Amino acid sequence: MNQYSLTICGIGEALFDIFDGVQVLGGAPLNVAVHAHQLVANRPSGPGRGIVVSRIGQDFLGSKVTESLSEKKMDNQYIQSDPDHATGQVYVQTDDDGQPSYDIVANAAWDWLQYDPDMDTLAQHCDAVCFGSLAQREAQSRNTIYRFLETCRPSTIKLFDVNIRLDFYSRQIIARSLEIANALKLNEEELPLVCKLMGLGSIESGQEREALLKLIKQFKLNWIIYTRGAKGTAIHTSGNVYEGSPAVANPVEGADAVGAGDSVAATCLVGAVLRKPWDKVANLANQVGAYVASQPGATPTLPDELISQF
Repeated sequence: MNQYSLTICGIGEALFDIFDGVQVLGGAPLNVAVHAHQLVANRPSGPGRGIVVSRIGQDFLGSKVTESLSEKKMDNQYIQSDPDHATGQVYVQTDDDGQPSYDIVANAAWDWLQYDPDMDTLAQHCDAVCFGSLAQREAQSRNTIYRFLETCRPSTIKLFDVNIRLDFYSRQIIARSLEIANALKLNEEELPLVCKLMGLGSIESGQEREALLKLIKQFKLNWIIYTRGAKGTAIHTSGNVYEGSPAVANPVEGADAVGAGDSVAATCLVGAVLRKPWDKVANLANQVGAYVASQPGATPTLPDELISQF
């Protein structure tokens, strides 16, 4: 473990997004880990890594998950093999603006993620971990995620990605996740829903900052990543807002916005672990998110000019 300068984990769903029959590696925590790995794997001061903690089926798609991560030179040690459940699949449709909608197949292998003893070592060495609400839809995976988070060091950044999907969430899951987390990521659609669920009232236009401050105070969060689509990302702390410069990338044919928010989360986690200035982190997060939104799929290879900024 100590050969790595930093370790950033994504725990939860590993799956394939299906676009008109085309299978693309995905899952929010997996996407975060992949992008984090790209950003830190070749750091001059010492290699870092992104780690996926998930469960896949003993099927063709499961083999594709491990093969895809191996091609990205990532460790598959913490991806479990399930003989009874299929690798997760999500059928994705995008609108004219490239914004996705999802049909998530139930009872996937990642719903049955187990806590293995070797997770203790990983949890105690990881510098940051991203987890979401989707992978908590079954008690098995939910309890595993909580145990992993509770095993982490007090200094570990625990980023809760709200990631509301269909009806795979509850007030109890959101509340418990916010209590465990010390950082949060959510978007413009999720903010009013979370505030309502947490009893913080409705949000009028222009009151987003006040609502985010209420969440920071109530759940003792260090910072919040607030994603706003084409308007870019803002990082909120109790004292300041860091919006960064707007970023635009020219979309290629077949581009979609899937994974853009996950790449933003990865950038912010790396920046926070390295203790980079928030204004610099916000700038780079906007650039990385815009680039990923300009490409097909959730985990395109990031250009060197973005990676080198860290």
